[in-house]
Amino acid sequence: MVDTTKARKKKNKGKVAILFLIVLVLLLGKSYYRSSFTAVDLNNPKKVSVEIPAGSSTSKISNILKDEGLIKNRLIFKIAVKNKEADGKLKAGIYMLNTGMDVNAIIDEFSKGAKNQNVVRFTIPEGYEIEQMAEKLSKENLVDKEKFLNLTSDKKYFQDKHPFLKELKGDQSLEGFLFPATYEIYADSTEEEIIDKMLTQFEKIYEKDIRGNMGKHDLSLNEVVTLASIIEREGKRDDEREFISAVFHNRLKEGMLLQSCATVQYALGERKEVLSEKDTQIESEYNTYIHEGLPPTPIASPGEKSLIASVNPADVEYLYFRTKEDGTGAHTFSKTYKEHLNANPNK
Repeated sequence: MVDTTKARKKKNKGKVAILFLIVLVLLLGKSYYRSSFTAVDLNNPKKVSVEIPAGSSTSKISNILKDEGLIKNRLIFKIAVKNKEADGKLKAGIYMLNTGMDVNAIIDEFSKGAKNQNVVRFTIPEGYEIEQMAEKLSKENLVDKEKFLNLTSDKKYFQDKHPFLKELKGDQSLEGFLFPATYEIYADSTEEEIIDKMLTQFEKIYEKDIRGNMGKHDLSLNEVVTLASIIEREGKRDDEREFISAVFHNRLKEGMLLQSCATVQYALGERKEVLSEKDTQIESEYNTYIHEGLPPTPIASPGEKSLIASVNPADVEYLYFRTKEDGTGAHTFSKTYKEHLNANPNK
């Protein structure tokens, strides 16, 4: 026997929901109702990449769109979806939308489905320099190498959209500020769009983990990222990054040379496994064996853990560290030079 009671209840709930929406729209007023369907910014539209996860309800999609600044009102979006009889028909995927699209245009895009075949993925490893990024992305046919290098050579090209870059020196490059991660982009994305995506990701990490902790130390944003880039290049294990950070913080306080091999490698333009004494004497402002303090700019792109470690050093008195020769990438840390000399690299 069919349970007609449940069927009636479900039908009545649907009627109540529709009635509620109608009443609410009347209360909101026709003017507000109509304006809520229009584009967020028709005069100066900005591209926004949006990912709609599989199984997303209309309500969840409306939340995503509102959070990304693509619609004015969540409820109006849901009403529009019902009006177009598109409820349950909006397709998952990655979409490139813009703030000049009205609600109906966005719904039409979701109804057609994303062009996932045009989406490509690339990965920038932690500790990469811009030159390495350009080479890798060029080989993957995602950028013109020279154009990418030119655009990243001066922060002025991106500082209006990313104000944190204005804290850097006049014509400083983006070295250290292109966040290393895995990204999904459209195959026809421009060099500017790719760089912007990486800067946006750095900014998220900066706001979440760095900005609030910078007051603990007398370091500028450039210095924090520079220190983080050294930590990234010197460390191979996440559980040691805060100790490596402590060594460099302590040396800066003591007025000692940092003596970071990573900075010499950057000055040499190659990553030699073993540096000669001659290498450590190369004349460069990036050579921390002969110049006090931090280098003038970052030497690579640090990952999130190195950025966090740069403003959260361990509370230890270490001034030295050396690599263990056990294949683990671990280090032995010491407080004094004597301890450092006597440290057994095999333990």
